Amino acid sequence: MTEKVGTVSKKLDIISIGDVVIDDFIGLEKDQAWTYTDDHGMKVLAMPFGTKIPYESRNVINAVGNASNAAVAFTRLGLDTGFASNVGDDQYGRDIISALHEQGVDVRFVKVNRGKHSNYHFVLRYESERTILIKHEEYDYLWPQLHDKDVPAWVYFSSVSEHAIAYHDDVCDWLDQYPEVKLAFQPGTFQMDAGVERLKRVYQRSEVLVLNREEAAFVGGGNHADVHDLIDKLHALGPKIVVVTDGPDGAYASDGTHYYKMPLYPDPADPVDRTGAGDAFASTLVAQLAKGHSLESALQWAPINSMYVCQKVGAQEGLLTEHELEGWLAKAPEWYRVETF
Repeated sequence: MTEKVGTVSKKLDIISIGDVVIDDFIGLEKDQAWTYTDDHGMKVLAMPFGTKIPYESRNVINAVGNASNAAVAFTRLGLDTGFASNVGDDQYGRDIISALHEQGVDVRFVKVNRGKHSNYHFVLRYESERTILIKHEEYDYLWPQLHDKDVPAWVYFSSVSEHAIAYHDDVCDWLDQYPEVKLAFQPGTFQMDAGVERLKRVYQRSEVLVLNREEAAFVGGGNHADVHDLIDKLHALGPKIVVVTDGPDGAYASDGTHYYKMPLYPDPADPVDRTGAGDAFASTLVAQLAKGHSLESALQWAPINSMYVCQKVGAQEGLLTEHELEGWLAKAPEWYRVETF
């Protein structure tokens, strides 16, 4: 059984769709853990077993996750933003809704699931990297019945659990009724694992698809070493704009005709926490496109928000307003610009 919350009624620019969680950050002391690369080439976080380990800090952050991080980013960038998601009927769920409301996100499409728990994850922070212990609750995913006056110009679809496969069909059925609505898709792990055939309607309908380089190779089957091939294979799935982020090498993008490369914005200080950097990049780029910017222009804004998020703990504290982004862009070095390749 579900119930809707929120009473705000206004025309929205964008609705962000996806799971929402509470992140419980546990900062590990540097001398109490270590990392190494195992025999399979995987980097491993290690700690003593069967003992008590002191930790450095703890920080609980409400209402995070790919889609909710994007919703907060959109709001800070001046877009009227709704959020479609699920929470349990517990205190964590109430805390999530309250946190989103305080950020200015319209929460009327968040469903409270009776008898269910809210998603709660533990994030082990070691230096500037993190390992996340996750558990996704099983919700009854139902796309809300929007009145015509509530239909936004854009929707942003990101990570949901493996229990929500049929939900993608509901979203696509709704999008078929409103061909003018543009879809941005930043798939999560379970969505990528579902395969492109199962989610082909989502890929075909996408105005913008955002993946990192490893994800791009996995989803599209392109050559990891050849960015042109990666992008072309993804375009073949249907999206009009393809964006491939590549860690320290910046990002690549294509509108189907032109190929662009954008470097990272230089860090003002050593990164504190990289959680949410990808979400900040993707949501900032989509926000600028939603405001009418060209792809080239949007590519210049996105790395700045990604950079600044890494200067704070968590995925949302470092998200900037448009005015703040303009300030960073104004003092960008000469080499910080879009190039074709």
